[in-house]
Amino acid sequence: MTFRLGFVTGATPDKWARAWRERRPEPLELVPLTEPEQEQAVREGRVDMAIVRLPVERAGLHCIRLYEEVPVVVASKEHFIAAADDEVALADLAGEQLVRPHASGWTPDAEQLAWPEMTEKDAVETVAAGTGVAIMPMSVARLYQRKDVVQRPVSDLDPTEMGLIWLIDRDGEDTQTFVGITRGRTARSSR
Repeated sequence: MTFRLGFVTGATPDKWARAWRERRPEPLELVPLTEPEQEQAVREGRVDMAIVRLPVERAGLHCIRLYEEVPVVVASKEHFIAAADDEVALADLAGEQLVRPHASGWTPDAEQLAWPEMTEKDAVETVAAGTGVAIMPMSVARLYQRKDVVQRPVSDLDPTEMGLIWLIDRDGEDTQTFVGITRGRTARSSR
């Protein structure tokens, strides 16, 4: 039976998928998920496990933290943040039109929220045209990197946490094998 691993935009499950294929006989199917559907895909059984952006509602789920992602602001190459050497602060973005709210729980000022929620790709295209800025995890910004945009870390935003979730009722040898892989256990090591 195929083991289905969901993953959100920006997550890179490839190294873990290779280790799975070396250790387990059943095939592994990688299933791309959007952030809004990440938790529901696990709860509905569309995937066996998922690499997600936290937080999620933990009732009925196992959840382990995997790593953190740096939040970045993405803007047109013509935007003033392009001149920033290393990073910017939220205060530097005061009054800027926010194209896509950040997933980490940061709440921008009401006047910055005139744009409807859009995909990360659409947000990068919009800021490339010189309309506003977008805040997103660095991995997502790199995925949609273009020559006409820049990205800078936002120094005073908390990192986005990535996690691995699966149903408590779905805990088995296969899920524990995958947990071990993400924890760096070898085929010969034990829990």
